Amino acid sequence: MSPVLAGVLQLLALIAALALAHRPLGDHMARVYGSKNHLRVEKWLYRAIGADPDSEMRWTAYLRGVLAFSAVGVLFLYLLQRLQGALPGSPGFRSIDPDQAFNTAASFVANTNWQSYSGEQAMGHVVQTAGLAVQNFVSAAVGIAVAVALVRGIARSRTGELGNFWADLVRGVVRVLLPISVVGALVLVACGAIQNFAGIHEVGQFLGGTRQWNGGAVASQEVIKELGTNGGGYFNANSAHPFENPGPVSNLFEIFLILVIPFSLTRTFGKMVGSVRQGYAILATMATIWLGFTALMMWTESHHGGPAFDLAGGAMEGKETRFGIGGSSIFAVATTLTSTGAVNSFHSSYTGFGGGIEMLGMQLGEIAPGGTGSGLYGMLVMAVIAVFIAGLMVGRTPEYLGKKIGTREIKLAACYLLITPALVLGFTAVSMALPTPKESMLNSGAHGFSEILYAFTSGANNNGSAFGGLSADTTWFNTTIGLAMLLGRFLPMVFVLALAGSLAEQQPVPRTAGTLRTEKPLFTGLLVGTIMIITGLTYFPALALGPLAEGLAS
Repeated sequence: MSPVLAGVLQLLALIAALALAHRPLGDHMARVYGSKNHLRVEKWLYRAIGADPDSEMRWTAYLRGVLAFSAVGVLFLYLLQRLQGALPGSPGFRSIDPDQAFNTAASFVANTNWQSYSGEQAMGHVVQTAGLAVQNFVSAAVGIAVAVALVRGIARSRTGELGNFWADLVRGVVRVLLPISVVGALVLVACGAIQNFAGIHEVGQFLGGTRQWNGGAVASQEVIKELGTNGGGYFNANSAHPFENPGPVSNLFEIFLILVIPFSLTRTFGKMVGSVRQGYAILATMATIWLGFTALMMWTESHHGGPAFDLAGGAMEGKETRFGIGGSSIFAVATTLTSTGAVNSFHSSYTGFGGGIEMLGMQLGEIAPGGTGSGLYGMLVMAVIAVFIAGLMVGRTPEYLGKKIGTREIKLAACYLLITPALVLGFTAVSMALPTPKESMLNSGAHGFSEILYAFTSGANNNGSAFGGLSADTTWFNTTIGLAMLLGRFLPMVFVLALAGSLAEQQPVPRTAGTLRTEKPLFTGLLVGTIMIITGLTYFPALALGPLAEGLAS
């Protein structure tokens, strides 16, 4: 079987699995976030944190809950790492240095999971399970909660109330993420992923010597790492490591986990606003971009010229032979078009254009389908921009699902769009202008520039994958990427929740003959075009200096 055919078959199997899960999971999440009943375990949790799950919150109170909970998470995870040397179950590992502890705490709370350390050589079992794995659950639940708050803002009228953050947070963990993770962990164990609390031990013979590995609760962390679009691996090799991702079946299952919640949330959106066709329009937009990027990546990596590439059947440098070009390309696109950042191949070793596709996927805002929650609310903000552009073209006040998009709404949407590019391009420019950060680059020229551009693109967009080559464990990069992750996660949430509050207060306007039908293919095409044009205008000069220059030169 040719590598191209194998990749196409894998892609078709993945699409079929996502299609089967879309409706039941989407409907389940709509019921979860629309329910007025509380499970017994949820009531215990509400009492423990002193929250009243039945009290409605305006957007400012909802935002305070998000920020307060996340701030506590950063502080707890930071202290846990700083005290690791004195904790049991940390097989001889020392405490983490302050700058790296800050970077890691910011990373996991912001659902980024950027790692400037080797997991198997730095983090013990306590930090991995009580710290990092817990944040994988709750940071994903925070993203879904904010998305649900925006959907409520669109669906409700003449009220500023968006639900209760604590109820949304707890339900997301207890009713959505935990049940799927339990089943998913069993599947990964059956595929060969490890699940234990073993200490450091020697494995096999390598070039006349042995290699040391420590065990861990890998399968349970791996499943929420992908399901919650987190991405931080138990081992430095991440999902290229056979303990995390043993073979082609587990690889396809992990890609499915990355995509299933973001795609299914479009069904949840449609159910909550009372029109599943609106959800299908958003789904079609996400799927069009995802399929386009996947096809382009597979073609780029399979048909790159040169005798070495021809002999290998494509650009196999940096890719695992057990996954091939197809499994690696599908994984790379899935992880960079979402806020996952997990890798099963070495992104820096992709062709120049392949690396550019990965970078562009993040620069779109990771909305196709994006992260758990963040993909949906990012796409809905882009929908607001799209209807505003359509309104300008026909000279009509823009509307989206019966809500007028006025001056306040478009300002909030514009601020959302500008935050991340400002962080990416600003930090990249400063790093290239100063002498010390450039010393961390492994390569010079266009590829070296891409290393730094990719790092800040990954951090500010809460992706977490690395281009490789960049020595990021320095005070400068730990601090600046940490700030980019926090600002890139929580500043956009401010504008999303403010937009939700503004829309919820409006009185719906009746549909007329001049209303743009946002459930039609025409709007899907407009939305895809808006996303590509805005991203292209924003990032093209930087991409031209990095991956485009490298691709054209090769």
